[in-house]
Amino acid sequence: MIDPAIALLAFAGVSTLVAAVAWPRHGVAARVRRFSQLSERVLLEDALKHVYMRERMGGECSLESLAGRLEISVHRAADLLSRLADGGLVRNEEAGPRLTNEGRESAVRLVRTHRLWERYLADRTGLPAGEWHDQAERMEHALSAEEVDRLAASLGHPAWDPHGDPIPTAAGELPAVRALSLAGAAPGTTVEVVHLEDEPREIYDALRADGLNLGVRLDVLGRTDRAVTVHAGGTDWTLDNVLARNVTVRTLATGVRADAPVRTLVDLEPGERARVVGISPACQGAQRRRLLDLGVVRGTVVEAALRSATGDPVAYRIRGALIALRTEQASWIRIAPSKVAEDVEGVA
Repeated sequence: MIDPAIALLAFAGVSTLVAAVAWPRHGVAARVRRFSQLSERVLLEDALKHVYMRERMGGECSLESLAGRLEISVHRAADLLSRLADGGLVRNEEAGPRLTNEGRESAVRLVRTHRLWERYLADRTGLPAGEWHDQAERMEHALSAEEVDRLAASLGHPAWDPHGDPIPTAAGELPAVRALSLAGAAPGTTVEVVHLEDEPREIYDALRADGLNLGVRLDVLGRTDRAVTVHAGGTDWTLDNVLARNVTVRTLATGVRADAPVRTLVDLEPGERARVVGISPACQGAQRRRLLDLGVVRGTVVEAALRSATGDPVAYRIRGALIALRTEQASWIRIAPSKVAEDVEGVA
């Protein structure tokens, strides 16, 4: 015969287990259901963004491209596109899915959130560059429109993410993008990197391993249908065109060379003024955050005011305040003559 105490304990244990699984709002079943719903929403939003990105690149979104991007079956991809069409976000035409106005607005909001979060990670944290994209992929689904607007305001409404991609405004507007790839740069010219494609991760990591960052200047020595040869930092090297096509550059003025020194705040004499054109990509984390908080952003006019007896630090007048910066900090801040207002893309 079963001991009543043991039977009671067994009943209590089973009751607790059932409650843990079936509790309406906090049980395991409810949590699994919410997670499933969240995952479903994320898949739909990722599918919508893929259609948008394919349109932006002038290509077509196919079932195969969507399935490959989301790592799902072609059947599942077809189901997602059907659901987006049912929601009025895409039109499934013979040539492929096309975004409706509502769908485009939703996709742009996702892109805006993603790129602002990457800007935040680059400017305000010490997270390695290779991890920015994956973190932003998660956050783009989690932030509300109000939170995104507050994030943009806290960052000073940046126009470019740390990879050089344009950040849509709250109204969905995008700045103009120069589309010259390193693979298409003319031999004999000097170019500056303004964008590194961050997908797929393997290509981005390979570009970074080659020493490529936003703001890096390269002399283009030669080009074939397979590779481009460049010079920088006293070294010549060759990049396969598969990699080079993922690097967007702008052509610099005739006579500018890759190894020519770039002017920084260190070069200013007391009483001399200059305009900030960017902060070196080498400056990250807390150091970059401090400079941004001090108002050191593209376009800011800075004046060298006082030099200490030892020459380091130097006091600079920035936005009406007197700020002391050490030589290392000042060397990260790139400048141009104060009357020059050119907007240097992708450097700050």
